[in-house]
Amino acid sequence: MEQSKTVTILGAGSGGVVAANTLRKLLPHSDRIIIIDKERDHLFAPSLLWVMIGDRKPERISKPIKNLERKGIEVIQGDVGRIDPSQRTVNVNGKTIVSDVLIIALGADYAPQNISGLSEAGLNAYSLQGATAIRDSLNHFKQGRIVILTAAPVYKCPAAPYEMAMLIEYHCRRLGVRDRVQIDIFAAEPGPMGTAGPEMSKQVRQMVESKGIVYHPSHQVTAVDPNGRTIKFSDGSATAFDLLIFVPPHQAPRVVKDAGLLSESGWISVDRHTLETKFKNVYAIGDVTSIPLKMGKSLPKAGVFAHGQAEVVAHNIARQWTGQGGPASFQGEGKCFIEIGDKRAGIGTGNFYAEPSPQVFVKRPSMKWHVGKVLFEKYWLWKWF
Repeated sequence: MEQSKTVTILGAGSGGVVAANTLRKLLPHSDRIIIIDKERDHLFAPSLLWVMIGDRKPERISKPIKNLERKGIEVIQGDVGRIDPSQRTVNVNGKTIVSDVLIIALGADYAPQNISGLSEAGLNAYSLQGATAIRDSLNHFKQGRIVILTAAPVYKCPAAPYEMAMLIEYHCRRLGVRDRVQIDIFAAEPGPMGTAGPEMSKQVRQMVESKGIVYHPSHQVTAVDPNGRTIKFSDGSATAFDLLIFVPPHQAPRVVKDAGLLSESGWISVDRHTLETKFKNVYAIGDVTSIPLKMGKSLPKAGVFAHGQAEVVAHNIARQWTGQGGPASFQGEGKCFIEIGDKRAGIGTGNFYAEPSPQVFVKRPSMKWHVGKVLFEKYWLWKWF
């Protein structure tokens, strides 16, 4: 009788949850599937945008990770203390887990502390606590200048800061204060969603500016003065704000760095089609990876890619262990909704591995795509949990 095998998945975000579910479906129940996360709940992060404007309550956009146990997936809540990729061992809660295959899906850590004064002066749009604080601040904001800041050029969900600005503009109109509120975006990058190609970038900028939102590209923040409510930039310029909402700098988790898994990019390098790392039977998926594109940028950090990569990795592991099915390959296909307010959204879809630059096309914003995102939110939390 063949001995059972173990897959350990680090992280219960989009990629980790999809990998665990897919493996459980494809592998015999004698094989163990373990998923480890420091959080109790899985958060559907795209809906943080709706939390900010009061259209979602926090409890509606999360599910307990423990729900996965009903499917035969072992769940461990705890911080990963150490990873030994050569031995495929993980230390968590004082115990060592040995695996036949390791999937690293730990995502990106937020590092607002890397910018002096940023956390003290502003609200982090990428956390649940920050989103609820933004909601409360907007409900009491009567007049002044709202600045949305991307603190570094690389961050997950590249559409989010632009959606955020347009949804805030919409919310200010609902509150009857739009004529007394100025909204600005100061972006570290030279254009919106540059990794999606020049045409997509141009269209998103037009959407933003058509709403009277002022866009300031290529502004790299160096420090923020919480008392003076001033942002300083690397070119020597500065700007004032009344309410600051920021996308924090991202960095790979320390435990991944300590394991010797990072490349010069500061992230884990993987095979762009199989997501294999330099260590045998160790894979990495989602935001913790860096996959260079022909255009000189990296594949965007986004849930849709983590999802696709997770399915590829799971199918290839199952094929290796069971001999069933054909080889799977991640081809860089992706899509994302772009919320613009007024219960309307566009959608961008295409191939990010296309050369010489990604081929991504935007469908005109409409209520149909907004409803599509609402339905996807419900589907996601139902299907995987």
